[in-house]
Amino acid sequence: MKTTQARVSRRTFLLAATAGTAATAAAIVAKKSIDAASPKDTSTQSGKGYQLSEHVRNYYRTAKI
Repeated sequence: MKTTQARVSRRTFLLAATAGTAATAAAIVAKKSIDAASPKDTSTQSGKGYQLSEHVRNYYRTAKI
């Protein structure tokens, strides 16, 4: 009886490890896709501060991993 119980336990562990790995990979991919979204165009707003200009867009484009 103990042999059957050990096999079920190993199978459960391997199933949980595989599911955990898949969930982690999905979370990483989801985070990268959110980070890869381009920043909103604020060049139409007037005033001082951050403005999305051509050289800033070029930096964002070349800084992607």
